[in-house]
Amino acid sequence: QVQLVESGGGLVQAGGSLRLSCTASGGTSSYRAEGWFRQAPGKEREFVAGISWGGFGTRYADSVKGRFSISRDNAKNMVYLQMNSLKPDDTAVYYCASVFTVNSIQVPTRFDYWGQGTQVTVSS
Repeated sequence: QVQLVESGGGLVQAGGSLRLSCTASGGTSSYRAEGWFRQAPGKEREFVAGISWGGFGTRYADSVKGRFSISRDNAKNMVYLQMNSLKPDDTAVYYCASVFTVNSIQVPTRFDYWGQGTQVTVSS
């Protein structure tokens, strides 16, 4: 069973940056794609960014393109989300998700494993 733990959330001013980290255990990095989701109060969880297990395929929500960057380090079992030019609308609980897949390029739409979430708050 894959376990995911997020860290790096916090309070930042608009225009600031944060880097979220997700550490995985209980599984191998091979054939495992990861994604970041977020959920604001009163809103449904939305997809933010995803990365293929090979690390070359990425996908981003339109709202974060050009500002967020997802990356991974399979040797460390880590996935990162670098968030720049943060806006108040980015305020949410951010979740790391993972799934095993044979597709090394495309980011899957279904994720089977979820972390507990880390709070990101962007003030104006």
